[in-house]
Amino acid sequence: MLLRVEPQLVNPGKEGDYFSGEQVATWGMDQFWGLPQYPHTPYYRTFETGVDASAHLYEFVVPMVPPRWNTRARVEEYARLMADGTVPTAVAVSTLDVCEPASGEPEDHYRHWGLTHFLLDGHHKLEAAASTGHPVRLLSFLALDQGLATPEEHARLPGLRSRTRSARQTIA
Repeated sequence: MLLRVEPQLVNPGKEGDYFSGEQVATWGMDQFWGLPQYPHTPYYRTFETGVDASAHLYEFVVPMVPPRWNTRARVEEYARLMADGTVPTAVAVSTLDVCEPASGEPEDHYRHWGLTHFLLDGHHKLEAAASTGHPVRLLSFLALDQGLATPEEHARLPGLRSRTRSARQTIA
């Protein structure tokens, strides 16, 4: 897939963190630790939209190195290029996971479609885009034989990605 993304950098446990927000609303806190799941790295949220009345798509880009390892001068160079109208392209291998609670009575029960892009190339580009509010293209190689999704769910991705971005209101 060739996607247009507008990345927002998220730090675990901070505002906008899926694992502290939407995931907790559906699955609750980890039963042993009493804490949200911890992704162990800052990541980018890029898109979300409704799938149907009982499902929502969340899209993430996971860098292979933390953004703080990026070379500042290179990030600033991409920020300048983007300000002049350049839309660079990054490359990722991606998976789709479709999950919902198996049992229990969560306050906000619905299916979570998690489209996760593991960033192979474009770390400086994504950070520059997130810091300036500019878009980047993402060439995504979707691993069809990995993840927790059916062929029919994979086939729905292009249509879902063409929808208007919309946040899901969680029950709290």
